[in-house]
Amino acid sequence: MLPAHPLAEVFGFPAGNLSPEAERHRASRLCPYNNRVPNCTKDKADDPLGVCSVFDGDRVAITCPVRFRQGWTVVQDAADFFFPEGTNWTSLTEVRLNDKHGRSAGNIDIVLVSYDTKGRVLDFGALEIQAVYISGNVRRPFDHYMEDRPARAEMNWTSESNYPRPDYLSSSRKRLAPQLLFKGEILNAWDKKIAVALDQRFFDTLPAMSHVDRASAEIAWIVYDLEPQEQENRYLLSRKNTVYTTFAQSLTRITRPDIGDPADFLQLVQTKLLEKLNSTAPDTQTIDFSF
Repeated sequence: MLPAHPLAEVFGFPAGNLSPEAERHRASRLCPYNNRVPNCTKDKADDPLGVCSVFDGDRVAITCPVRFRQGWTVVQDAADFFFPEGTNWTSLTEVRLNDKHGRSAGNIDIVLVSYDTKGRVLDFGALEIQAVYISGNVRRPFDHYMEDRPARAEMNWTSESNYPRPDYLSSSRKRLAPQLLFKGEILNAWDKKIAVALDQRFFDTLPAMSHVDRASAEIAWIVYDLEPQEQENRYLLSRKNTVYTTFAQSLTRITRPDIGDPADFLQLVQTKLLEKLNSTAPDTQTIDFSF
C-alpha cells in the first residue's frame, strides 16, 4: 500500500514538521547534514531537490548520500573498521581515483587517512555511500509540497501518475556494482579496505553474501536506518549492523544474477509469439534471399 505522502524528509525535516527551524531550512534551502556548502545542492544548485528520503511502505529509504553524514557517525564507523583504536585520522571528501593510465575510475566519496605526528600518511581506506535511486517523478510532489507547506503537509499523492518509489534494483546494478567493479578493483589490488554505507532496506535487497570475521574482512557493509524521534519530530540516523565480507565474493554475488530456468523464458517468448501471430497487425512478409 502506497503512503499518502511520498516524501519522508524535505530539507532535513519530516514533511509534517512545520517548526520555525524546519521552515528556516526550507526557506533558505539549507542542508543540515554537512553538505560541502551550507545549502542543498541536490539535482540543481539554483533549484535543489531537497528530498533526503522517501517512504517505502511504513519504512523510510534514504535517497540522498549527504543524508548519511548526520553527526558524521558514518565516518567514525568506517574509521573503526580501517584503523586500530587510538589512531590519528582525518577524512577527505570526493578524492579522484585514477587507473594505471591516468584515466579516472571515479571519485571516492570519502577517503579516511591515518597519519603520524609529522603529517605523513600511514594508511587509508575508502568509504562509499550508496543512497537509493527513485523510480517515478519525485520533483512534482516536492514542488507541490513546497508551494504551500502548511496546506500540503498531509497531502495525498497516491492518485498521481509516476508516484515516486525506491528503485533498489537500479541502485545496485547501475550504481553499486559499477563502483565495486571500477574503484573497488583498484583499491582491493592495493590491499586497501572498503566500507560501504547504505540503508537497511537497500541492503536487504542484495544477494546473500558469505560473512567473515572482522580481521579477515576486505569490505565492511555498514547498514543504517532512520529512526523517528517523536519529541523532536525528526529522524535519527542509526547504525543497525555491520557485515564483514571479502571483496571477490561480494563482487561475484552482486554482479552475477541468479540463473533461472530457460524453460520459463522460452514460455514467455512462446506467449509473445502467439500474441503477435494472432494480432490484427498486417502480416509480415518473408524476404526471399535466394539468388
